[in-house]
Amino acid sequence: MRKEIIVFAASLLLPLHASAAVETENDAVTPSSVKSVACVVNDYMMRLWPDPTVATFARRERSSSLWTRAVYYEGLMALYEIDPQQRYLDYTDRWADFHHWTARRGTTATNADNQCCQQTYIDRHCQQMARGERRVAQLDSVRANLEYQMATGRVDYWTWIDAIQMAMPIYSKMFRLTGDARYILYARDCYLWTRDVCGGGLWNAKDGLWWRDKDFVPPYKEADGNDCYWSRGNGWVVAALVKTIGDIEAATAKRKSSQTKEVRAFARLLEKDYRAMMKALLRCQRADGFWNVSLHSPVTFGGPETSGTALFTMGMAWGVRTGRLASPQYRQAADKAWRAMATQAIHPDGFIGFLQGTGKEPKDGQPVTFTSIPDFEDYGAGCFLLCAAEYYKMLAGRSRQSAE
Repeated sequence: MRKEIIVFAASLLLPLHASAAVETENDAVTPSSVKSVACVVNDYMMRLWPDPTVATFARRERSSSLWTRAVYYEGLMALYEIDPQQRYLDYTDRWADFHHWTARRGTTATNADNQCCQQTYIDRHCQQMARGERRVAQLDSVRANLEYQMATGRVDYWTWIDAIQMAMPIYSKMFRLTGDARYILYARDCYLWTRDVCGGGLWNAKDGLWWRDKDFVPPYKEADGNDCYWSRGNGWVVAALVKTIGDIEAATAKRKSSQTKEVRAFARLLEKDYRAMMKALLRCQRADGFWNVSLHSPVTFGGPETSGTALFTMGMAWGVRTGRLASPQYRQAADKAWRAMATQAIHPDGFIGFLQGTGKEPKDGQPVTFTSIPDFEDYGAGCFLLCAAEYYKMLAGRSRQSAE
């Protein structure tokens, strides 16, 4: 059915540029138009999964608390910030209730993919508290999971860079909620291990980008001789940096402790890495506004690719909005990327084109095309909603400043 819809839509709306006409090149991009595109994408997801508790099946059955669905709910929470519809919360709570507000595979889970759903559990707890609701999500299982992992004394769990996004914001959110610096300092130690130790260090400060895991550090090369920097993997790190820096700022502004200096030093390191990434990404953005699947290899598995592009756009929009990226080049890059996704990737029904399937490197899930159907769609929607919400905030902030 999905393929039939795509073929029918494409036949009606050719050429390709017009087939993604949620926005067109002549439309003015406004906060309202950004929200409208985001709602089209989200409504598609909610139609696709009317019952959020149902397990997903791609080659095998997986519970709906897996990381791909967890990323979607991260995006839904971001959408709620700019479009506060109760149905989003009801949909999320039904999913969380079904999973007992617990990490996939229980409170002893240490794999970041299985922990990712806990980001949304914490977000919903905070929302319910802020709204003064009688029914407030209990985070006993989340606390138990984090305490279990910290008690192991190990910091070598995040052996692939995706894990930084899947897990680090759980710790930063819990720090923001409780003020307990143990959470964020443990996340710091895990981050530094991944950054500087795993595989000799997965962070390449020279290029301002990350190798996905130890299998991709030099001497590994793409077929064209370039280093392999996977787009979405680097996008995951961008999302984690944005979330964690924001959480640390909010937490340390409210509370001071003997460890505040140490925590803020970690935030400065994250900002340094964030700025280096933004500078590197600015240099490798494609002329059409997207980023390649393989960031330095336009010939070997180039682009366009939507999930990485969405996460990079999220990072740039956040930097512009918060004043961290003062150069107008970043605003221009974010505008160009948003326009590319909204006019060339989003189908009229909300299906996301140019979305690479799951994997760990540029060659996985190929070919990536406007009509290709990835093995999972939910994380792509999550990435896009995270981007849309941040881009909306950037535009809305600029609009208010202009009015003043």
